[in-house]
Amino acid sequence: MASHLDLEEQEQLEQLKAFWKRWGNLVTWALTAVLAAFAAWQGWNWYQRDQAAQAAAMYEEFDRALTAQDLDKAAGAAGDLKARFGSTAYATQASLQVAKLQLDKDKVDDAKQSLAWVAEHGADGGPYRDVARLRLAGLQLDAKAYDEAAKTLDAIKASDFAGLVADRRGDLLLLQDKRDAAKAEYQKALAALDKAQDYRRVVEAKLSTLGVPTVVDTTGAPQ
Repeated sequence: MASHLDLEEQEQLEQLKAFWKRWGNLVTWALTAVLAAFAAWQGWNWYQRDQAAQAAAMYEEFDRALTAQDLDKAAGAAGDLKARFGSTAYATQASLQVAKLQLDKDKVDDAKQSLAWVAEHGADGGPYRDVARLRLAGLQLDAKAYDEAAKTLDAIKASDFAGLVADRRGDLLLLQDKRDAAKAEYQKALAALDKAQDYRRVVEAKLSTLGVPTVVDTTGAPQ
């Protein structure tokens, strides 16, 4: 019996040797690849956490300057965030906020540049970028850069912004003395905006100046 077991074990050992001889290198490389991928994943997670921590610390510096209304320091901190952590939400939010401060300080061209950066590079895709585009289009309208404003509005595709885009497009058409087209856009905006939104009153006022009466339901409440 012992001899039989010895022979069986010997046969299994020979089979294992044959398998390893044929597939050993492949198995080794596969294990190495798996371990390398795991190490890379761990390293990437650490890098992401480290980058987020650094960006958060820099954003705090920006926020202090913003609270103090110190435009130079706020713009400098926002610029650093864009340069070092441009893919983070911190850089995007800082650029949007510094644009408002720049506008408050009559630095319109600087505000346009800040908004244009968000429109092109803002984190998290659409929402931030579309907010920046809406604000940028408003500044372009103020500057009578109508073609640029139209292109900026055309770039906003999200349905959530449909009402605000239509409203801004109505402003553009009205400034170009296209009253009927502007009226149609304002009506489109009113239809798209939620009835609970206060901004509807602004759109209704614009329609009123164009001779479109406010619609009233049977209870007498404005629509």
